[in-house]
Amino acid sequence: MNICLLGATGRVGSIILENAIDNNHTVHALIRDKDKIFSTKHPRLHYFEGNALNPEDISRAMHGTDVVISALNTDGSTTLSESIVYITQQMKMEKIKRIITIGTAGILQARSEPSLYRFQSSESKRKTTKDAEEHLKAYIHLKESGLDWTMVCPTYLPLGERMGVYRFEKEFLPENPSSISVFDTADFAFQQLFSNQFLKSRVGLTY
Repeated sequence: MNICLLGATGRVGSIILENAIDNNHTVHALIRDKDKIFSTKHPRLHYFEGNALNPEDISRAMHGTDVVISALNTDGSTTLSESIVYITQQMKMEKIKRIITIGTAGILQARSEPSLYRFQSSESKRKTTKDAEEHLKAYIHLKESGLDWTMVCPTYLPLGERMGVYRFEKEFLPENPSSISVFDTADFAFQQLFSNQFLKSRVGLTY
């Protein structure tokens, strides 16, 4: 499989990249900062220097791939909500249907108040909703895109370690959530490439 990976230098994206190469897939990684390029070299790993806010850069990285994984974060700005528009546009031009993105548990439905998102409810402990609002814009855009999307929404995300055992639930965060490591989050997201279980859905993730 040929995978277009966005956010490949981030905490979750770098692990997804390792998983893809270790499992004999080809990766086109869009890298914003060439100084962050990994020392790892592999014949199936192709770097494209550019910016997810530039449609031409996304097009170069996406060309010739079968699926897209976006591990982009909010960057404390509107990067996420702006880039998802360009990403989906280029996917349609390249006739790519499948995309997996990393979201946040804040945009899952609140278990106590299902009509609200978690970040709008008493379930959220966040002091600011700025990042959640960015993820929400990306989610709404994906939902209306007509693409085959899955948004993986981890709860509190420390580096942690790879446990291999965790809980997940469609559209909600499992009861009594704690945390989930970047390793298990990346592993779960990568596995969605080979499953339709959460097609066109958000999925909450926690230990």
